[in-house]
Amino acid sequence: MPARPSISVVLPVFDAAATLPRALDSIHAQTLTDWELIAVDDGSTDASPRLLDRARALDPRIRVVSRPHAGIAPALNAGIAAAQAELVARMDADDECLPTRLERLAATLQSDPELGLVASLVEYAGDRESHAGYAAHVDWINSVRTPEDIRLQRFVESPFAHPSVAFRRATVSRLGGYRDGPFPEDYELWLRWMEAGVSMTKLPEVLLRWTDHSQRLSRADPRYSADAFYRLKAVYLARWLHRHLNPGRSLLVWGAGRLTRRRVDFLATQGFPPTAFIDIDPDKQGLPRHGREVWAPDRLATLPPDERPFVLGYVANRGAREQQREFLIRLGWQEGTDFLFAA
Repeated sequence: MPARPSISVVLPVFDAAATLPRALDSIHAQTLTDWELIAVDDGSTDASPRLLDRARALDPRIRVVSRPHAGIAPALNAGIAAAQAELVARMDADDECLPTRLERLAATLQSDPELGLVASLVEYAGDRESHAGYAAHVDWINSVRTPEDIRLQRFVESPFAHPSVAFRRATVSRLGGYRDGPFPEDYELWLRWMEAGVSMTKLPEVLLRWTDHSQRLSRADPRYSADAFYRLKAVYLARWLHRHLNPGRSLLVWGAGRLTRRRVDFLATQGFPPTAFIDIDPDKQGLPRHGREVWAPDRLATLPPDERPFVLGYVANRGAREQQREFLIRLGWQEGTDFLFAA
């Protein structure tokens, strides 16, 4: 009987013939060789099935699960269900693994039984000039590295590039896999698992080349729209506040612009409307916005400790979070206890 592989790579495929050979080649080039690849053909109509059949015929480590087109979440769950290894790594058909990726991910999980998920830094494989916003998003992901960073920054944005992660199959059995709905399936999984106490970290090295193109799901599917992210974050952020915010403690939102107020509306529907806004713009201070007063930041310094509100920072301008964090820490406030950032 063949030995169980060290790690199962789950690769959903839908009409990916143009990039699939490159992705497969990057798996074959891995320094860790006792892997299996579960390629889930999600009803492709191009040459992808033929390419997968050829790859399977040439390498017994490759298995193909064929199913009618149902979307990425069902495809991922089908791949995980077919996996034989205790460790599962994600991979997309338009990305490339660097040679040591599987070796490093598997070794990290095997060395720490308390760790539930590990990811890596990623290389942005796109046009930084024409897609500057997405490139900046990748830079932010790469800046969130430690378990503490991941825990504190999870309501700003998804802290992982989805195809960069690996996790334990036992965690899926215990907490459930990907959910299919009007939201980003990967971000929902991270938030749900972190809420349940799953420890996550990120290796400080680039192990995946993350391709960016106009047809990528995160660009083309409404489940990855800004509003879909805001609604999802509001649900989990409200649950976090319910557990961590003492009864009677007021909630202030830093940022009084139109976009911030729209985001806060999602949070208010979950039962956490802010008491007031904070803004550095003197033209906004002291005036009602959305029916609430706008404070100057310095007003926070005048409050006695027993009247200290909880502050949610929603300003996304470049450098704003760093300035707000520095200001609040200078007042003696603690991130995660007295303030948190969202977006």
